[in-house]
Amino acid sequence: MKLVFAGTPEVAVPALDALIASDRHEVAAVVTRPDAPAGRGRRLVACPVAQRAEEAGIEVLKPARPRDGDFLARLREIGPDCCPVVAYGALLPRAALDIPVHGWVNLHFSLLPAWRGAAPVQHAVLAGDEMTGASTFRIEEGLDTGPVFGVITEEIKPTDTSGDLLTRLALAGAGLLAATMDGIEDGSLQPVPQPAEGVSIAPKLTVGDAEIDWAAPALRVDRVVRGCSPAPGAWTLFRGERLKVMAVGLLPERTDLAPGALSAAKNAVCAGTGSHAVELLWVQPQGKKPMRGADWARGVRIGPEDRLGA
Repeated sequence: MKLVFAGTPEVAVPALDALIASDRHEVAAVVTRPDAPAGRGRRLVACPVAQRAEEAGIEVLKPARPRDGDFLARLREIGPDCCPVVAYGALLPRAALDIPVHGWVNLHFSLLPAWRGAAPVQHAVLAGDEMTGASTFRIEEGLDTGPVFGVITEEIKPTDTSGDLLTRLALAGAGLLAATMDGIEDGSLQPVPQPAEGVSIAPKLTVGDAEIDWAAPALRVDRVVRGCSPAPGAWTLFRGERLKVMAVGLLPERTDLAPGALSAAKNAVCAGTGSHAVELLWVQPQGKKPMRGADWARGVRIGPEDRLGA
């Protein structure tokens, strides 16, 4: 089939590479979000998918909005059979959805209908799910509601951050998306409607969502830290300034610390929660580089009145 691939961040690049490598399909063009300012100079930089497409000599379309007339006209000129999508980041209007013969097919990083929305991996970690996966489905105008072509499963390990899990899903999902394109092309795959039961929603996480509640159980604190890594990054207040908490370890044997209270030894620093303590393994003070929790504690000289949180 002739394909137009839509995607933006690094996590979409493995799927683009898999389709470029396929001997059954032609990636005629790529659709991405417009260049965005980055770095200290805030100069405009192309997204990872655009950079990869340009390296491969593929036409790149960067509409400000997918409903723009010039973009829709160019898409009709290309005449794709199907438009595979991975983390494109913009809503597609009906005028665009109707152009390819086989529609737009999204690779979504959850087992639909669980965790529909922008942050399925983060919410799976936050919820303490033991299993997740990826699904390919035909895009409709609803939020991730379309019929499903195929799924893969992936175990969520106890120490997984969202970044760890997303990296594995991006690689495994690339194969699923390529296989889905093959099945659509030869007629062996037909999409199946999603069940009405088991629906959950995964909105984008905000900075407010990433604030640690030290009165919550230690397991919840650990999930917030892992689920918000690498972005938006779990955080708390220390002496009125924001402290990013990048990794914690569970200490079920230590129950003597009140929520937010700190205990520093030579090689470790612990914080109390609503259940038992956690060790602060890696932190990042405001304006500084990430460092081991014990090194941070020595530098700030924690006193008996110091606490984490508001």
